[in-house]
Amino acid sequence: MSYQTIQFDIHEGVATLTLDRPAVMNALNRAMRAEITQALTTLPAEVRAVVLTGAGRGFCSGQDLTDAGAAADLEAVLRAEYEPMLAAITTCPVPVIAAVNGVAAGAGANLALATDVVIATESASFIQAFTRIGLIPDAGGTWIVPRAVGLARAMGMMLFAEPVTARQAVDWGLIWQALPDEEFAAGVATRAQALAQGPTGAFLAIREALAASFSQDLPAQLDLEARLQGEAGRSADFAEGVAAFLQKRRPVFTGR
Repeated sequence: MSYQTIQFDIHEGVATLTLDRPAVMNALNRAMRAEITQALTTLPAEVRAVVLTGAGRGFCSGQDLTDAGAAADLEAVLRAEYEPMLAAITTCPVPVIAAVNGVAAGAGANLALATDVVIATESASFIQAFTRIGLIPDAGGTWIVPRAVGLARAMGMMLFAEPVTARQAVDWGLIWQALPDEEFAAGVATRAQALAQGPTGAFLAIREALAASFSQDLPAQLDLEARLQGEAGRSADFAEGVAAFLQKRRPVFTGR
């Protein structure tokens, strides 16, 4: 399928979805939101991991404020366009890495933070820029950020709308890793291949368990762990993992 605002390429089981409006720092317009959702909800069976990144010098500057009709009814846009896009990320049938190659601002920051793992260049930054134009954080930011960094830091990020450097984001627990710019592409590729060659079902079960842990008590979490572990234990990947361990070789997981 051809796209107008994104690039979508598949190589060795990894789908790379590149936001492709570099002239406006990959600002999110209606077409881009629809294409991200479309791409992530129609992944070919060969895809075992997704990398979400940006073209040019930035990851995503957030909502395109020149997008026709976007400012007319923000609630309607969030419900009709942002929520399906974020759901496509958080329920994606394979792990999703955000490869943040520069500034991630506003909804662009929260788009990245909605993925399973965020890897950034050391020159990247994350900005909850909404109050600069009189708005509140959206695109899941008020849910994701305080759970990652705590209430005090989340409040400061959102009230003052100041950039958080990639290194600071790692130190705060907002993202997983910050890499030197010259090592970024290779580092992301290595991580993506590790996920593409791994036990997909176990990865998705980890996502489910961690998300649930914020809203239930320990007995409920133990019950969920038992159910998910039971499912993992009946998978072909578990059988392969045990066989590889006993045979002292690397496992060849198929995602089944």
